[in-house]
Amino acid sequence: MTNQTQIAQRAETMTRTGKFKVLVADKLNKHGLEWIQSQADAELVNKPGINEDELASIVGEHDALIVRSGVQVTAKVLENPGRLKVIARAGVGVDNIDLDAATSHGILVVNSAEATTTTTAEHAFALLMALARNIGPAHKTMVEGGWDRSKFQGQQLAGKTLGVVGFGRIGRAVAERALAFEMNVVAYDPFINAETAMDGRVRMFSNFEQMLPELDIVTFHVPMNDQTAGMLGRKTFGLAKDGLRVVNASRGGIVDEEALLEAMDNGKCAAAALDVFTEEPLPANHPLRSHPKVLLTPHLGASTAEAQQAVSMDAAGAALSYLRGEGVKGAVNAAGLRLDLGPVQKRYADLAERMASLISPLLTERVSEVTFEVVGDELDSAASTLLRLALVGLLREHLSIPVNIVNVMHVAEQRGIKTRTVKSDEGKFGSQLVLEINAGDSSRTPRIVGRVYDDQKPRIVEINGYHMDMIPAGHMALVQNKDRPGIIGTVGSEFGQAGVNIADMTISRRDDTALMLLKLDGPAPEDLLNRLKNRDEILRIANVKLPDEQV
Repeated sequence: MTNQTQIAQRAETMTRTGKFKVLVADKLNKHGLEWIQSQADAELVNKPGINEDELASIVGEHDALIVRSGVQVTAKVLENPGRLKVIARAGVGVDNIDLDAATSHGILVVNSAEATTTTTAEHAFALLMALARNIGPAHKTMVEGGWDRSKFQGQQLAGKTLGVVGFGRIGRAVAERALAFEMNVVAYDPFINAETAMDGRVRMFSNFEQMLPELDIVTFHVPMNDQTAGMLGRKTFGLAKDGLRVVNASRGGIVDEEALLEAMDNGKCAAAALDVFTEEPLPANHPLRSHPKVLLTPHLGASTAEAQQAVSMDAAGAALSYLRGEGVKGAVNAAGLRLDLGPVQKRYADLAERMASLISPLLTERVSEVTFEVVGDELDSAASTLLRLALVGLLREHLSIPVNIVNVMHVAEQRGIKTRTVKSDEGKFGSQLVLEINAGDSSRTPRIVGRVYDDQKPRIVEINGYHMDMIPAGHMALVQNKDRPGIIGTVGSEFGQAGVNIADMTISRRDDTALMLLKLDGPAPEDLLNRLKNRDEILRIANVKLPDEQV
């Protein structure tokens, strides 16, 4: 099972409409539209080019929103998100989606980056080749009636050094093509800690400025952010060798356009090929349009028939997969989130939320830190998702805003709650989960431990040092009391008089106190809990409702 709350929400949606409603707000390739229409559990609402006000007024009526780059999904659009659970971008960039607003409302944002890898890499390499051989200006001269071979003498690529900035999917695809042309390839990526890549064929740099002096050509394949904005500017141009050629088919603004114009005028840059710009469309009077050393294309990186078909299919598929609880592909605002868990991982995912929900009522002070220990190799890859589920169970009843696996890390960070995941090898008891909470200034750290046994049933095996064995499901009550004779009978009598049957009970003793974990046939009335709280021998009592036991 995945997040119990999400499953309940999906079930509620399906009950209301019979189908997931998918709003397409941009012009989407027909293959994607036809695929949505072919799904028995999906209803397509196709409104390409919808304006902001209309989108804001209807978006909450839909389960999924699919856009390209034309429609702006602003905070205003997401102010009343209703039942919206996922926004899928048919393409790579998500500059047109307010990620903070989406995340705060628990809306997953996905893109279809993988679908455009080959197309974008091919375009970048085509620009690189055209730049080296002066294809653009030579063509212009020809159509104007000229014939000047000497003016357009170019460079061969073989033997030249290409610097690839950003060594993800697209950067690697460009490198593969460059290597096939017998180029020397070096790369910079701050998230790759290795001396070489691609079986030693590519030398890696940990510093962009150190790589620049070696390059004949540089190509960019990084996102636009505070770290990459203007990374090739006046200062860094000064570090490059004279005659550097520049290719940018990534994001506008990574290459400082004013600095680029200066570098081309003073000979530091021999030529530049640009597919992206700081302002798009590029203004008609922009000096880049008329500069003789520039080759321009209007953001064509992903513009092939194959790529547009692929991104439309990927976006639609990712949205419905998430709604169905089948998995998460291309997540932009939920790093580490997985729903495509194996059978054992799914059992522990269910256990994580049950554990946290059970211990949540014991929290009486502000939570400052949550430590989540995942024991067992088979759970390693799901650790981040398990932590998210535990946090949902822990925080949901204490907050007035909706909390789910998409926004829970954001919610925790906003409230100053630190999270720590510890991965451990399988111990003598096999796989298990351990959740510890630091709250307020108390020296007491709430702790709960759970395991899934061979019968595939979840078990609580420890709460705050009290050892036990209980399946956490349905209506439950925790009673901590002074360890004195007759208290078990008193608790049983009180529940009996209130008409609440105790279906199962486990009792654990520690020092001079004891903890009873009760499984009930129905909810414990508030007046019953209050009567028990007022007894001197009862230290604390908490009531909780968990999902019913899985079959």
